[in-house]
This record gives sequence, C-alpha cells and structure tokens, in this order.
Amino acid sequence: MITGPTTLTIFRMLLAIIFTIFASLPETWAHIVALIIFILAAITDQIDGYWARKRKIVTDLGAFLDPLADKILVNLAFLILSVSGIIPVWVFAVILIRDFAVDGMRMMAAKSGVTISASVFGKLKTVFQMIAIIAILANLIFVQDFLTTISNVTLYLALVLTVFSGADYLIKGWSKVIK
Repeated sequence: MITGPTTLTIFRMLLAIIFTIFASLPETWAHIVALIIFILAAITDQIDGYWARKRKIVTDLGAFLDPLADKILVNLAFLILSVSGIIPVWVFAVILIRDFAVDGMRMMAAKSGVTISASVFGKLKTVFQMIAIIAILANLIFVQDFLTTISNVTLYLALVLTVFSGADYLIKGWSKVIK
C-alpha cells in the first residue's frame, strides 16, 4: 500500500532527476532552479518521516524507499558537483563507496533476518551532506567568500560524518551478521 508519506518519498526521487537536469546546465538561472528544487526535496525528506511517524503509517516500502530517495538525491548532486569540478572527485568517491559498503552490509544482514536501523550518525551525515550541497549551490549563484567558507566547512564535516557513520554501521552491522 502506498501511503501519503511514501508518495512524498517517490516525489523526492522525481525531484532528484529534475534537479540533476537543471544542476547540469551552466546558466545561473538553472542553478537557481536547481537550488530551489534541492531545498524542496530536502524539506520533503523531513516532512515524510515526520508524517509517517506522527500518523503511525510507517511501512516497509516507505522504510526502504526513504533512505534510497535520500541517496539518489545526495549522490546525484555530488556527482554533478564533482563532474563539474566544483568538488574533488575523491570526496564523491568516498561518499559513494561508504553508501555501497553500508547498503551491502544491510542487505547481508537482511538475508540473515537482521535489520540495521538508521543511526543518529547516519541521519546527521545526511543532514550535513544536504546543508553542504545547498551551500555549494548558493555559492555558485552568489559567489561570496563566506559562502565558500561555509561550503568547505560543511562539505568536509559531512565527509567526516560519512566516514564515521559508515564505520559505525559496518562495525555494528558485521557483529550482528556474523552471530
């Protein structure tokens, strides 16, 4: 059954594709549209989770699609930013490798009947990744020194949280899978 929150999650996936189109264009107006779309998509991430918990309509489909939608949105954004030379490719590579490693471990755990829930570090990582992307996109539009500083600080803080949360998931997950 597709609930309202799950519909909103699917909408976020569609927004990620539309975002990618506009973020790929070199014009300032397209970056403005991309920024607005990304912010809207980030807001839907907060709304769908709150809505599902508040109304007690958390479903397995929603629990599967929500983190997937986040990863699609964030990884497409980082892909565009790295291909455009705005962020280092190695930063995107670390983020992508972490996601594949954690998702692979989660799939192995699921085969064993073990569920690995999202940790506070994983959620914090996603928030900082989204803040970093918003700051970077804003800096593409307004080109201000303080935005450059905010972009760099949030990007590398998101990177640290990415590595830390990935290690946390893998350590806790493997101990559950091995049992």
